[in-house]
Amino acid sequence: MPRSTYLSENITGDQLRLVKELSEREIEWFRLENLPENLESQYNNLQELVENLAHKGILKRAERGVYLSSNFTDPNVIGTLMVKKGAIAYWSALYLHGLTSRFPNTVFVQSTQRKKNKTVLNVSYKFISVAERKFIGITSNGYGNYEYKITDVYKTLVDCFDLPQYSGGFDGLIQAFASAKLNNKKLIKYCTAINNIAAITRMGYLTSLSGNGGSD
Repeated sequence: MPRSTYLSENITGDQLRLVKELSEREIEWFRLENLPENLESQYNNLQELVENLAHKGILKRAERGVYLSSNFTDPNVIGTLMVKKGAIAYWSALYLHGLTSRFPNTVFVQSTQRKKNKTVLNVSYKFISVAERKFIGITSNGYGNYEYKITDVYKTLVDCFDLPQYSGGFDGLIQAFASAKLNNKKLIKYCTAINNIAAITRMGYLTSLSGNGGSD
């Protein structure tokens, strides 16, 4: 927190009013810079108010500038909230798409932004940085405060073959590929984006063995 922030011992009128405002607007998580302008203009020092509420446990601080309501714990939303352009991917996405029954103990987040891995609220997050051209095939899960970005089924599989160390193991990945209903056009599109000959060769071989990959 900023060194100049004053931490009040008791909750103040402005702090109570801010908590009420956030609740009424159903804001369960936010970045300081993304709070509505008409909300920020109501307070002399919004950052100080938020830091005080986090200090008191009324809000939770995921990291600098990123705050959650006290009962918000969704790890997928939190993971994507900590990068400005990111999506749940790799093993985490495999699990969420129902392509593996093995639950990952780490939340894998793909992003165009470089970021150090970290633990928030006892959950481990691994951030994998990729080139802008590889950040495609992004869709959404959930709704409202619980909506987050995630790689679609095709991009998830291609990503895992591109960086198999984040897939949870080749045996599970091969099973996931065989069980998914795929078509060649989307696979080719995403394979072109990753530009990884070894990954493309493996997927092509598995497609020929399993008969997966229609032409729709």
